This record gives sequence, C-alpha cells and structure tokens, in this order.
Amino acid sequence: MTQEENIAAEAAARTNGPTHSGFVALIGPTNAGKSTLVNRLVGAKVSIVSHKVQTTRAIVRGIAIHDNAQIVFMDTPGIFKPRRRLDRAMVTSAWGGAKDADLIMLLIDSERGLRGDAEAILEGLKEVQQPKILVLNKIDRVNREDLLALAASANEKIAFDRTFMISAETGSGCDDVMDYLASTLPEGPWYYPEDQISDLPMRQLAAEITREKLFLRLHQELPYSSHVETEKWEERKDGSVRIEQVIYVERDSQKKIALGKGGETIKAISTASRKELSEILEQPVHLFLFVKVRENWGDDPERFREMGLEFPK
Repeated sequence: MTQEENIAAEAAARTNGPTHSGFVALIGPTNAGKSTLVNRLVGAKVSIVSHKVQTTRAIVRGIAIHDNAQIVFMDTPGIFKPRRRLDRAMVTSAWGGAKDADLIMLLIDSERGLRGDAEAILEGLKEVQQPKILVLNKIDRVNREDLLALAASANEKIAFDRTFMISAETGSGCDDVMDYLASTLPEGPWYYPEDQISDLPMRQLAAEITREKLFLRLHQELPYSSHVETEKWEERKDGSVRIEQVIYVERDSQKKIALGKGGETIKAISTASRKELSEILEQPVHLFLFVKVRENWGDDPERFREMGLEFPK
C-alpha cells in the first residue's frame, strides 16, 4: 500500500462520509495577522510571529483537520511594494501561492482598513480566478459601523464569496471560518497524515523559531538583513538533541547588536529559542548560536534557496 493509500485509509476510518481536502492561500498586507491566524486555525505554532513587518519570508503550510476536511493553509509573505531583491522574491512567492491554491483568503487589518498595500492587493486579486473570501481581523478594536462600511467597500471592488469578521488573537469568529472551508473545499483524499501539522522540515522550523526570537528581542535595533540557518542537528544517546545555528548579518555593527554587551543578547535569544524548541520536540535541546558576517547575503542565490524562495533575476 502506498503512502497516499495509507493516508486515505486512515482518513476513511476516522470519518463518516466523504472526505474533503484543499489548499487555502492566506494573503494580505504586512502585519495583518496572517501568521497568528494560521497558528490559531491549525491549533499549534507553525509560523513565526513578531511585531516586525514582513517577518514571514516564504510560504509556510499549516495543516488542520476540521470535520471531514483536511485544510492546508498557505501562510504567504505580506504583500507590499518591493524595494530590494529579497522583497521581490517574497512578493512573488505570495502571489504564486495564491494562484496555486483552491481558495484564497484575503486578511485585512480592520484598524488599517484598505489604505496603502490593501488597495493594491485588491486590484491584483481581480486577475486571480480562484474563489475568494474576505476576512476582517482585529474586529475587537473597531466599532461595528466601521466594520460594516469596510466590508461593503471591499466587496464593491471584489466579488467575495463570503465575508468573515474575526479576531485571530482571541479566536472569535474562527470556528465559522473553519466550518465554511470544511464544507467548501473539494471532495477528495487527504494530502497528509492526520497527525502532521506542517510540511516545514524540523531543521528549518528550528531556524524560524530562532529568527522569531531575534526579531522579538531586536525588532527596533536590527534591520532585515539577518538570516538564520540550522547547520548541525545531532540526536544524542541520552535522548537530547544538539543544534547548531548561524545568524548571518551583513555588517560588523549588526553582529555587535546581535551579540549584545558581554554576549547577553545572544544568550537571551538562545534561552528563549531553546525553551520553545524543547516544548515542540518534547526532548531536551542543547542550542548553540553563532553570529557571522556575510556581506550582501541578500544577493546570494544559495541563501534564497535555504529560505524556500526563488532567486529573482
């Protein structure tokens, strides 16, 4: 029996009636709350979250089971006006994910409304043929009249199949979204085993966790020119795992920021990352972080491949 047949058999044994499955691309402006929502809908952390915009760099797939449906969420990078090569690669990745999905979910920050990048995204969606739903996030921060006006304005520009009002942070309204997706996605076998929540390799997820802690600690001081790679992963006989990671920056001044006085900053980042990785892996983690200067890494095709992005010409 093939892996696909095994997955189908497991799904059939678990459910009554036909199964549904499909890919849902979550797109929107930067900092609209896409990663927070994906983690909420999946029920576990599969995408990193920070207050720094453009944190998500490549498509992260989070896998959720709801009723008889397996919903594969594609958390795409925030769409914005690109200025650098990395920016262009991220925006291209986001639109590519949208065009590969069965359904597109546009997430809008209710506080910011349709200003700036949101307006441009709506224009871009006119060229995309897939079914589309609108999700207004952070509704607890906006009064009802403004929410209804925002929903009406967006629907005037795009014929959305449905509009939802949610709070990704509290979970309000998220069950309605899941009910709709489970009933709307096409009938078919599940793509992944029932207990799988992401297709991200663990080495890459570990690097993403450390990058999140780096941004949370240094979101004001450290620019975007930083990147984390997991270089070594050793399962030890005592049941623990030894992980070595490198934080790449572009200048010596950035290296000093990442290390901190007496190494206190890198120690704090390591402690926070190690704690979360131990919880995810359910085993002791020995994490060793190194900071290296690699000038113009943003122009290195190998770094883009490591991040899961195509290197733009």
